[in-house]
Amino acid sequence: MTNKTFLTAHGVIYMFFALALFFAPAILWPNYGLQLNDQYAVFLSQHNSIFLGGIGIISFLFRNADDGSETVRTILKGLIWTNVLGVVITLYACITGIFTGFGWSDPIFFALLAVLSFLQLRKNT
Repeated sequence: MTNKTFLTAHGVIYMFFALALFFAPAILWPNYGLQLNDQYAVFLSQHNSIFLGGIGIISFLFRNADDGSETVRTILKGLIWTNVLGVVITLYACITGIFTGFGWSDPIFFALLAVLSFLQLRKNT
């Protein structure tokens, strides 16, 4: 897959979750075993959208970086580490019982994006 296609897809995935966590947290979080009991929990979900949306925007903005360039390699390394961090944190939530139900999909999701980012990086070295 080209860098443009990969970074566009990566950006769209992150933007989808950013928008879902901002506009529909009461629908999304119960699937993960979490309850939004007050306005502060809703705000924390919306606050999380900043970072997910930011990753989506950065992915989208770098989609035209030249194949094989240091710029594209650097952004792909950043995405790998971001997604590995996502694996660690969401796996912790699953193991400790914070995430239940659909929550187990999160570590798998982040692991898949980390592997895909790694494979894309290999194509650029």
